[in-house]
Amino acid sequence: MSLGKISLPNYLGTYIFLIAIGILVLFPLSIAVSQSFMTNQEVNRWPPKIIPTEPTIESYRALFTQQDIRLDLWLRNSLIATIGHTAAVLVICTPAAYAFARLQFPGNKILFSLLLVTIMIPGQVTLIPNYMLMRDLKWLDSYNALIFPGAANVFGVFLLRQFFMQVPRELEEAAVLDGCGYLGRFWHVILPLSTNAVTALGIFVFLGHFNDLFWPIIVTSTLATRTLPVGLSIMQSSYAGQYRPMILAGAVVSTLPVLIVYIIFQRRIIQGVTLTGMGGR
Repeated sequence: MSLGKISLPNYLGTYIFLIAIGILVLFPLSIAVSQSFMTNQEVNRWPPKIIPTEPTIESYRALFTQQDIRLDLWLRNSLIATIGHTAAVLVICTPAAYAFARLQFPGNKILFSLLLVTIMIPGQVTLIPNYMLMRDLKWLDSYNALIFPGAANVFGVFLLRQFFMQVPRELEEAAVLDGCGYLGRFWHVILPLSTNAVTALGIFVFLGHFNDLFWPIIVTSTLATRTLPVGLSIMQSSYAGQYRPMILAGAVVSTLPVLIVYIIFQRRIIQGVTLTGMGGR
């Protein structure tokens, strides 16, 4: 009983702190959701209102009816590009991470160290060479330019390698006795034991690529290939100060896929980061 009385204030303080942080983080999002249901006159009224007096869905209707705004097309492009890029990253990074974790070949550690050094190179340095490569391949303004660049993700290789090195070698030795080679061990032993780490990497890549604005705005030039962040940026510059609720409604819609993915897979993210040794253990 005494231990419970002593620990209660500590837990209570923790809960109060977490609730305060949650309110601080969710307050801007809640304001955006609330004002997206207001009229343009009510949004621009001073002092600003938090709750709409006469809620309306006109802003959301305008997102899907105006000819110069193709939110459905932008959302489809973002999902296709993001899912394709995530799949490409997983296909490339998982065998590469296994090779660095398990295969003994000359220069293994040196090559891996050189790969880690490339993480420190700013993306602006490789922007022009990557753009010229897309131009020479005739991939500009296409899904290929949105999916394949960056698929060889060094962070993904590092994350999975850290996890693969923690898998007991005895499990692979048992597979060797059954006649499995490196590919068989990777497919039948390592991957089934690494679902948390692979899922966590997939979610990190999905969230980062879905919200990316810089690269898509460089390699796309037509309405048919614009992604959602690029479309919202163009919409904001075109309608700034005129249809603010519509811009907020677009921001709310663009947040939903990311929020849904995180809510569904948040346990996998925590487990994957913890088990790969990056959770402060």
